[in-house]
This record gives sequence, structure tokens and C-alpha cells, in this order.
Amino acid sequence: MAAQLAVRARGITKCFGDVVALDGVDLDVARGQIHGLVGANGAGKTTLLGLLLGLAVADSGALEILGTPVGRALAAPDGVAGFVDGPGLYPSLTARQNLAALAALRGRDARTVGIDDVLAQVGLSDVADDRARGFSLGMRQRLGLAAALLTKPRLLVLDEPSNGLDPAGKRQVHGVLNRLAADGTSVVMSSHRMDDLEALCSEVTILSTGRVVFSGPLGKLAAENRELDYRLRTSDPRAARELAVETAGIRVADDTGTRHDDEVLVVRAQVPALDELVVRLVHGDIAVRELAPVVSPLEAAFLALTEQQEAGR
Repeated sequence: MAAQLAVRARGITKCFGDVVALDGVDLDVARGQIHGLVGANGAGKTTLLGLLLGLAVADSGALEILGTPVGRALAAPDGVAGFVDGPGLYPSLTARQNLAALAALRGRDARTVGIDDVLAQVGLSDVADDRARGFSLGMRQRLGLAAALLTKPRLLVLDEPSNGLDPAGKRQVHGVLNRLAADGTSVVMSSHRMDDLEALCSEVTILSTGRVVFSGPLGKLAAENRELDYRLRTSDPRAARELAVETAGIRVADDTGTRHDDEVLVVRAQVPALDELVVRLVHGDIAVRELAPVVSPLEAAFLALTEQQEAGR
């Protein structure tokens, strides 16, 4: 099993003075997996990413990256690339010059590292000769990803890679990450965008005050979450409400906290009860036009788990 892991962490603890940033963290990331890190500000995500990139060392615990134990020296492990707190760029240089400079710092010939190829992958070919100082936040994020791709990493570590991306940029980055994972590269990414994590990640780890409160597949996380609120839009809102009230395990929310819409019904339920309601609607010749969580399963579970952790402190 350990040979199939890109990251294996056991009991990782990291303190900064009196602040405990990580407290006995365990983490497994399989090869070829996109693994998400979720947590509130100050939960320890950036510290953990920094350990994976060799920007810091743990005070205690064991960390293996790509099958090699991490020592006490500050150094990026072989085969690992990425960024935390945003990519480091030279504002006065163009996108292409930035990548050439980074290649030179790593002792590589800029003519052979595939700069044009990685710029194309992240959708920056058209601005390759523009100076980075004029780039938007999303463009800088994509250029940082291109810089990480230069080394053809086996483990890619990204801090908020979707920050500032417009829909086209997000689609481009998602495509790159999915292709990397399909080719066997592991990706560990943090994000406050739950929709990005749900779209990309097969597993997530939720951190709260430096501790792991959940780690595993998204499906298991959704199953462990007891109830969710769902928006239900049908062809007959009045009849749908009557059926919802009559269905066991369904609670109708009269005050949703959202914009009032007589055509939308908000119900709270577990998945089996929701399935039963849908069957009853269909049998009643009521068309279901929309059925979606008000809050994503990942966000709902994150809020529930972190609130439990805070309450138990």
C-alpha cells in the first residue's frame, strides 16, 4: 500500500512559537489522485502544503513523499513542484521570460524545457510576451501552474489554484489537472471553492484548528452527512408541497433565507427520503425541473464537522 502512495504522513506536528499549526496530522494521497484540502483560515492547510514542498519541516511525525522519507533539511523533494501563497513571479519580465528564468535557476536549458508547451497548456500562449505586472490574478495563477509544470512533477502541490480565474480559465486549469492525474501525477490542492473540489477531487481532507476531522472519499463524506437542504422546482409547486409534507423523512423549509420564489420549494432530507419524494412526484404527473442542494454536500459536511470540532475544544 505504501508503494502506491505519493504522500504518507503520520502524526505530523508543526508549531510556530505557541501556535500549534498542525496537531498529529495523518494524510494519505494515492498516486494519480487529486486530493483536496479544506479548512477555515488558520486551519493548517498552508502549513501542510509548505511541508510537502520542502518549505518547512515538521517538529515531529513521519512524512514520506513519492516513497522517500523527508529529512530535516529545507529542500523541495525530487519530483515535487507547486506554490503556496501565490506563485512567485518577476513582474518586469514577460510570461516566457519568467519561465526561462525559473528554468535557469533550476540549472536547465530554457530551449529544451518546453516553455511554449506549458504556456499552451494553461492558455497563456497569446500573452507569452506580455509582462507579468499587467496580468490579472487568474493569469498569474495560471503562469504559476505553468512554472510548476516545467519540471514534469510527479506530485503537484497547489494553494488556491482557482483563485481569480474566470470560467474559461477555470476550465483550462481543470483540464490540465485532470490530464495530469490521468497520466499518474498526484495533485494536492487547497481551495475555498467547494465546487472546484467536488469537480476535481476523488478524496478530501478537512482540517480544523490543525487537526484532521475527516479524510476520505467524497462519497463517504456525503453519506456521513445526515441531511441537506434541496431546492425543488416543479411544474406544480402547490401539489409538490403537499406531497413533500406527506412524505416521511422530508421537512419543508418555509423560511429559506434566500430570495422569495413561489415556484421553488426547499426541503430538508436524507437521500433515501428525497428519492421517495421524486418517485411520488413522477407518479403524480408532476415534472421535476430542478433538484439541487442549496449548499453543496462538501460545504455542508465541512461546516458541520468544523463546528463540532470547535464545540469540543
